Amino acid sequence: MFDLGIVHTDVVRPEPEALAALDGFDVPTLHEAMGRVGLMRPYIRPVYTGARLCGPAVTVLLQPGDNWMLHVAAEQVRPGDVVVAGCTTECEDGFFGELLATSMRAQGARGLVIDGGCRDIRQLEEMDFPVFSRAINSKGTIKATLGSVNVPVVCANALIHPGDVVIADHDGVVVVPKDRVAQVAQAAQEREDRERDKREKFRAGTLGLDLYSMRQPLEQAGLTYVD
Repeated sequence: MFDLGIVHTDVVRPEPEALAALDGFDVPTLHEAMGRVGLMRPYIRPVYTGARLCGPAVTVLLQPGDNWMLHVAAEQVRPGDVVVAGCTTECEDGFFGELLATSMRAQGARGLVIDGGCRDIRQLEEMDFPVFSRAINSKGTIKATLGSVNVPVVCANALIHPGDVVIADHDGVVVVPKDRVAQVAQAAQEREDRERDKREKFRAGTLGLDLYSMRQPLEQAGLTYVD
């Protein structure tokens, strides 16, 4: 059951140093560092090439075809926040565009992730306001039905609590729970260090078959080489 008509104003956000530690990693690295969890569904895509964002979430629960709560959410934005919007049911209407982006940027928002539609793509790219959305859709919305702001929401199958860290790039969107930020940053760095070593070995000509000790398991599974 949805909690409607509620705005929580007391969001706890991670410390800036913790956010900075995550900001240097890409989405696949963070997803793997968390144990292959936290990803949003792959239909959430950047609306223009090169969009990227990282920041604590201001969450929004929308009603279909209604963007009223995005305007309410703009008041709750603090510098560096990412607005994350889910909907009570599937809807691809154009909830968001240039005017809302202008309003949210004035409050310090870094960008938006929305399980819905977005429009005014050319203007958003010119503003360099990153948006990751379900669809690009010119269909407008109304302002008539209450949702909520800063409540737990599900966006593209991922659960987000206010203050969780959202990282988005060309590979997708991942959510890091706010109480795991330091742990995930450390695990991500360790993973990058291991990958750096592997990359050098691959460049030197080592095969994955040998680096990952695959030959014996392949033989046991019945793989046969034929001249």
